[in-house]
Order: sequence, then structure tokens, then C-alpha cells
Amino acid sequence: MALGLLYLGLTLLGILKIQAQNPPPALHLNPPLYKVPVQPDFQDDQFQGRWYAIAVADNAIRFENLTQLDMYNMIFQLKDNHGYNVTYAVFSEDYCELWRTAFVPNIQPGQYTLENMTSFTGVQSHVFRVITTDYNNFAVIFVKILYKDRIYFESVLLGRGKELDPTLQESFLDFAKSLGLTEDDVIVTYPTGNVQ
Repeated sequence: MALGLLYLGLTLLGILKIQAQNPPPALHLNPPLYKVPVQPDFQDDQFQGRWYAIAVADNAIRFENLTQLDMYNMIFQLKDNHGYNVTYAVFSEDYCELWRTAFVPNIQPGQYTLENMTSFTGVQSHVFRVITTDYNNFAVIFVKILYKDRIYFESVLLGRGKELDPTLQESFLDFAKSLGLTEDDVIVTYPTGNVQ
């Protein structure tokens, strides 16, 4: 179950669905959005396409006892309203799981909210933000959800390929620490052969 939560936790909506009746305790951290940067001059058309989750940092699941998290991917498809339809693909030796959701633009370029939020019981707010990207190699995203009066957030280091320069991973770890997280709250994914 922990791996299931971990995979679906890539935008924390999975955690919300699976733990809807008894939400997990989250670290009592609440980074204000004004302290989380957004990509300057964000280009939504250049961001679309396939991204691989290289590393994940969040305040809801402690990774200290987890030795491996299989890589998953996210495909961002730009919509006419400049939002995205997003398909998540989670692969393991035993199964492949697809999950779809949609985001609409919110406040500034590079920031989005969950479309049809009212269909997710208990979700009071949901913000997705592109923190930084070069569009061709890497990106860092941040997701913050208020669910049943609890703050859940995560950041994901994305790559267009399955591997990134280790200095990007170090920068990602530094960013996670700036949010109040520790190394136990960050895990690097394992690139499985099935991730397409």
C-alpha cells in the first residue's frame, strides 16, 4: 500500500483518494506560495509532452525506509484554454496504471489549479506550479493541496529523459530543504525498463 500511495502521491491526489477517510499525518509545514518561485516567462506550449519523474520530495510520506521507487512518467497535453490534460503512467513488474487529470490556468503563467475540484471530496484547494524548467531537459514542479484542513505538498524533479545530471538532483535536494523538508522526505526514482 505504501508504494501505491507513493506512486499516486505524485500530485498528492492519489494520497487523497486512497486515504480519504483517514488521511496520513503530514509534516506541519506550510510554505507560502509567494516563497515558491514560478518559471519566468513560462511557455506552456514548450512545456507540454512527456516528462519522467526523477526525484520526489513531499511532506506526507517519509522515504527513509523505502529503498526503491519505480520511475513514472507524466504527459502534459496543452488544451485550448492553456491548461493541461495530464496522463500519469506508473509501471512496475506486476502492472501498469494510468491516471488522468486536468489543470486550468490560475493567476499567472506557469500556475494551475485542478479542474473539477469539487469532484474530489475534501479538497479545498489545489495548486500546481512550474518552478523552473529549460523545457528540453529538466523541470521542477510544486503541488500544494489543502485537504480536510491539512496542507499536503510535494515537489518533483522531472526530466525529458530517464537520467539527469547529478548537479540538478543536488539543486533539487537544496530546494526541498528550503521548503523545510529533509533528505528522508526525498527519494530518487529507479528507471525501470517499462517506463515509456
